[in-house]
Amino acid sequence: MDQPTAPVPPPGCPAHNSGARVPLHGPEFAADPQAYYAYLRHYGPTAPVELAPGVEATLVTDYATALQLLQDSGSFRKDARRWRHFNEGKISPDSPVTPLLAYRPNCMFADGADHLRLRQAVTDSFARVDSLLLGHSTERISDYLISQFSARGSADLLGDYAKQLPLFVFNELFGCTADIGDRVLFGISGMFDGINAEKATEVLFQAVGELVALKRRNPGDDVTSWLMQHPAALTDEEMVHQLALLLGAGAEPLRNLIGNTLHRLLTHDRYAQGGLIDEAMDDTLWENPPMSNYAPHYPVADMEFAGGHLEAGDLVMVSFAAANTGPALSAARQAGSNRAHLAWSAGPHACPSKEPARHIAVAAIENLLNKLPDVQLAVPEDSLTWRPGPFNRALANLPARFTPVRTARPENPQTRPETPAAEVGDAARKGEQSGVWSKFLTWLTR
Repeated sequence: MDQPTAPVPPPGCPAHNSGARVPLHGPEFAADPQAYYAYLRHYGPTAPVELAPGVEATLVTDYATALQLLQDSGSFRKDARRWRHFNEGKISPDSPVTPLLAYRPNCMFADGADHLRLRQAVTDSFARVDSLLLGHSTERISDYLISQFSARGSADLLGDYAKQLPLFVFNELFGCTADIGDRVLFGISGMFDGINAEKATEVLFQAVGELVALKRRNPGDDVTSWLMQHPAALTDEEMVHQLALLLGAGAEPLRNLIGNTLHRLLTHDRYAQGGLIDEAMDDTLWENPPMSNYAPHYPVADMEFAGGHLEAGDLVMVSFAAANTGPALSAARQAGSNRAHLAWSAGPHACPSKEPARHIAVAAIENLLNKLPDVQLAVPEDSLTWRPGPFNRALANLPARFTPVRTARPENPQTRPETPAAEVGDAARKGEQSGVWSKFLTWLTR
């Protein structure tokens, strides 16, 4: 009788060396993560991985086990101050993964009563967002971004569109002035792109601090003001950290969701021909989720979990991408809900803004396809590259071509933000930031 063949690590994977952890960083992983997930499954429901050089974690790759972890707030906690290796000095503060894993006083890293208080303030504030107005805002911003490249007949749908649109929408949702909005865009882009990340983080938090001070003096009809007015009575420090979390953790996955869904639409004719944007988005969330590996948790005590041993304070993460695409799920997915995926996480820390996020993404894609109906990929699909990193599933670029078209600026004075011209001028004169938000506000009011 033939013996089963032992799983072979993907090419270039250091796990070829006996005992080595499987790396979730580098171009090899980015090029074919599903090959890595297939290999990781041979360990069982959890696997030993390396997020960055010297940063070890246990990764949950099984759907049912992931749900068990995400819903068990008694055995697993979110407070990153429990991270044993970080506390022991084994993790460098300047590691590329530290900004997204180190503790901050926000609802993502809170447990128990603290989490309930901060989370309720966030969910209640987002519940006040008018979906109709959000759709209008997204379409107006989409029109502006498209107008910047439509006459060329070509564009990078990542850099020119998917990357910028969520940031613009969030700036408007949170009531950012021209100056503050420019720096928010600069800060978030720098943090996630790894370009001068330390400076970018400093700029973001300074800008958000100024936004909090502004809204304390002059509240408006925006998420920042609603969060500030909530009965949870957030302090200024809590406000700054909630806003930085919502702006950053909201914009980056949304950028990837728009980009990955556009990628699917441009590479699978059946979606585009049938106008099946919602279906394309659901399939993207199952098979190519924008946050592929995240949800850091820490066991409160030494324990046995999913057939393996964990020590208190070990870093345990969920692979949404591996869990969603497990072989055992294929039949169940066809028979069940097409939205039972884990792309938005699950349990008490599930994404609090998934409905607005989906609404923005669908509106952005619909408007783009309506304005540029013959848009198509400008390069062979296999020449596209994906950004390296353990957390995101994100294209580096998405070159497209289409028939050149000139788009008219929409005239809708009722929806123009009330931004003094002096503020726009001041922001435009700042050399440090790009001024892209100021340019948008100027475009609206000219």
